[in-house]
Amino acid sequence: MFKKSQQSLRLTLRALAHLLGYPHAELRAHMPALLDALRLEQVLPEARMAEIEALCRQLCALDPMEAEARYVDTFDRGRQTSLHLFEHVHGDSRERGPALIDLMQTYEKAGLYFDADELPDHLGAVLEFASTQPSAVAREFLGEMAHILNALFTALANKGNPYACVIAAVLEVAGQRVQAVAITPEPDMDEAWAEPEAFDGCATKGQNRPGQPQPLHFVRNAASTSSSQGVAP
Repeated sequence: MFKKSQQSLRLTLRALAHLLGYPHAELRAHMPALLDALRLEQVLPEARMAEIEALCRQLCALDPMEAEARYVDTFDRGRQTSLHLFEHVHGDSRERGPALIDLMQTYEKAGLYFDADELPDHLGAVLEFASTQPSAVAREFLGEMAHILNALFTALANKGNPYACVIAAVLEVAGQRVQAVAITPEPDMDEAWAEPEAFDGCATKGQNRPGQPQPLHFVRNAASTSSSQGVAP
């Protein structure tokens, strides 16, 4: 019997990575094989396996278009539930670029070269990389992201989303505690992308509201200045 530090995680991590992928027809067809891989290594507790099995049954029972629409609504409509881990930390700031480069270098130092449609901080890609490493290294690598994973788990659990069990499983594989954490509320997606009211004035932070004074700035036109009689605009 393997000790925990020596126990293989390869199949478990790859199965979890696939479960977080877009649920197209091919992936749904492979759900039984993914569950077999998870059972073979016996890394996850029985209660977590039962939740994952329920998720797989639900995805296979749903109409294909509904399963795919639910996936998009879950992971592509807000930062709190994004599978791109650095989005939770850096958002769209300049710091995200260097962080992605550092992660790519981590992959390359391990002799692996990233070649996928997703960015390298996508949790599926992170799990695929971890599956290539010794168990102790994989646990340490994923453990460094525990605060992000717990925030993602919390956001999904708060919505009653069944994908929360997959994130919880990743934390358990990493030897981390699964726990709810405080997360900052984010604006509704429709509100964040709402068009400003026409002719409503401008400010440095978007549209002003009626009744607010608007400063006027007059700029001298160089061409007209040279031909003018010294009269300012």
